[in-house]
Amino acid sequence: MSLTDDVGRYLDHLTVERGAAANTVSSYRRDLTRYAGYLTDRRIDRLPDVTCEDVREFLVELRRGDSERSVAPLADSSIARTLVAVRGLHKFAVAEGWVEVDVAHEVTPPRAPRRLPKSLPIDQVAAILDAVGADDTPRSLRDRALLELLYSCGARISEAIGLDIDDLDTDSKAVRLRGKGGKERIVPIGGPAADALDAYLVRGRPALAAGSRGSVGPGVFLNARGGRLSRQSAWQVLASAAERAGIGETVSPHTLRHSFATHLLDGGADVRVVQELLGHASVTTTQVYTLVTVNTMREVYATAHPRAR
Repeated sequence: MSLTDDVGRYLDHLTVERGAAANTVSSYRRDLTRYAGYLTDRRIDRLPDVTCEDVREFLVELRRGDSERSVAPLADSSIARTLVAVRGLHKFAVAEGWVEVDVAHEVTPPRAPRRLPKSLPIDQVAAILDAVGADDTPRSLRDRALLELLYSCGARISEAIGLDIDDLDTDSKAVRLRGKGGKERIVPIGGPAADALDAYLVRGRPALAAGSRGSVGPGVFLNARGGRLSRQSAWQVLASAAERAGIGETVSPHTLRHSFATHLLDGGADVRVVQELLGHASVTTTQVYTLVTVNTMREVYATAHPRAR
């Protein structure tokens, strides 16, 4: 069988036997057509003649592109997606008995570059918190309590809007957060956040709850109809506050979480304590924040030390 036949049979398998979505099959067809063309250019026209090195070189070509053919290089995420299609073809070929060895099995996709979490300087966080809840309306009290809580304990937005009244202990200044996988953790909150929550619970939440047409649920943060505040609405609260504070860049709830972790580490907190506060299952996930603080130290060193250059 030719490469074209092999690819066609595999796509038929995805469509008929696996019931893959039309968009998935279309994506696989595009990636595998490119793969078959690459092999043909190397004068390989049968799957049994393909080696592991051929598959690796294909990934290199995808990353490099081809200026002569006006083929742009692919991003690492696109290369990884293409490799999934190639692996599927070779695995299917082994299962069908066309080849004896799956030469693509050991080939790994390129690792995506490690992106540093985006965080804000302390003064910008303070400006955002000062810009929210300027008046004493129920909505303003809610918005200030929400943002103070997000930054004070590094909560994910889903954890914050998922809070119930019983999860709050303003006397001991702590909240119970439910993280990924239903894992719970107790996190302390600072004085400003505790005060903002008290003000909201006393003067804000009852007024919002009055807008409900039925019984009010246990959610802490309510919308104007007395229901639980949505994720989208919580995002808009922060976006509006950041705009009023004059922050030009996009600020998301996760930005406050990143800022929480970075500021703790800058202040000398142990990385494993920060891991527990963030609810990370592995300290490796938390250690990415140490890269941010190291970069900050380098910038300070470069500008402040007389012999840095």
